[in-house]
Amino acid sequence: MLNGERYTKRCQRWDLPGHAHELTFSCYDGRPFLSRERTCLYLGEAIAAARAKHDFDLWAYVFMPNHVHMVICPRRESYSVSDMLRSMKQPVARRAIDYLKQNNPSGLRLLATGEHRQPYRFWQKGGGYDRNITKVETLIESVRYIHNNPVRKGLVEVPEEWRFSSAADWNSDRPGPIAIDFDSVPVY
Repeated sequence: MLNGERYTKRCQRWDLPGHAHELTFSCYDGRPFLSRERTCLYLGEAIAAARAKHDFDLWAYVFMPNHVHMVICPRRESYSVSDMLRSMKQPVARRAIDYLKQNNPSGLRLLATGEHRQPYRFWQKGGGYDRNITKVETLIESVRYIHNNPVRKGLVEVPEEWRFSSAADWNSDRPGPIAIDFDSVPVY
């Protein structure tokens, strides 16, 4: 950051066979772009398409208003979490921007970057957070953390009340909007 240089946080990825990944990624400038059901549905559809394309299991997730947490487990020996995230995030950004252009052009100002090359951004720049999970205890801890996020933020009383979460799936109350691959979860 000397002499006007920009610092971009880098995310180190360890794409190792047999490892699950706890992922977190955020909306641009921490804005609540996922507070609209429409954008959450876009994300659910993008995750489904990415699962089919990249062959990974989804073990847990929560869509918060301004960020996403999820646990995935790739099935292939060789994979790229970065490619998986790109397959999930790009379609959502494109659809949201197209929607605003057609239905609410003034809303585009919230996504404006001031950059000529990329005038609008839905997701925060950078790799987000990626933690490899190799132990069952770490997986359980991660799933609890993810499911309790809406409670910690004061959005609901209990995790199962948050619609865009796998908490209800895990607690057998009701299925969430995205199916969980329980057949591959080592603790279920």
